Amino acid sequence: MDRFLSEQRLLVIAPHADDETIGCGGLMARMKAAGGQVFVQVLTVGDLDHYDGREGRTMAYTRAEELAAAMGVIGVDDFEILINDSDWHLRLDRMPRRDLINLFEREARLAIDKIKPTMVAIPAPSFNQDHVAVFHAAITACRPHLAALKPFQRMVLVADSPQLAWNSATFKPNFYVDITQYLEVKLAAFAKHESQQRPAPHMGGIDSLRLLAEWRGREISVQAAEAYECMRFVM
Repeated sequence: MDRFLSEQRLLVIAPHADDETIGCGGLMARMKAAGGQVFVQVLTVGDLDHYDGREGRTMAYTRAEELAAAMGVIGVDDFEILINDSDWHLRLDRMPRRDLINLFEREARLAIDKIKPTMVAIPAPSFNQDHVAVFHAAITACRPHLAALKPFQRMVLVADSPQLAWNSATFKPNFYVDITQYLEVKLAAFAKHESQQRPAPHMGGIDSLRLLAEWRGREISVQAAEAYECMRFVM
């Protein structure tokens, strides 16, 4: 598996800062350890009030700084925030899907046409409207093409998340990554998203992320794993 990962170029598309680590932190850490390349696109950060018992707002620049720290823990090759604008944060369902697709395919600094990823990981649709919008746009951006005309991603994965338990559609993983050796790296990266930490037993807390990894690990008889729905896998 590590030899396979060493030959891959992974693009993780995340709606918000912390989603990249929640869904793919273990895969990213394992791929970097194996010698592969990892790139991350985060759609938005913005000023926002949370139901977290703390006074004041979480500021966009705080989220950006936390993302940089988290990506430093994992050691990704590069990352970017596509929309640093509070007017669009948690409102991506209002953006025309074609505009999102253009960002993923052509316009962004780490667009698919530019970095030519062999693997793409995207968020699952959930109760969060931004996740739904990003999922549908990313699926379109990864649609099959002639490789001679457009970069073709041989693997497309939909990432897991604790919040998917509160969802009308059941998440049915069919692709697992053993992250036993990388769980602590994933959790250390997630801890850098300090403004997003929630106390136990909140689903957004670090303990929930550990429990999910350990539960997915039990599903394949290892200590910890990340689970994905594999949309495409071409050998």
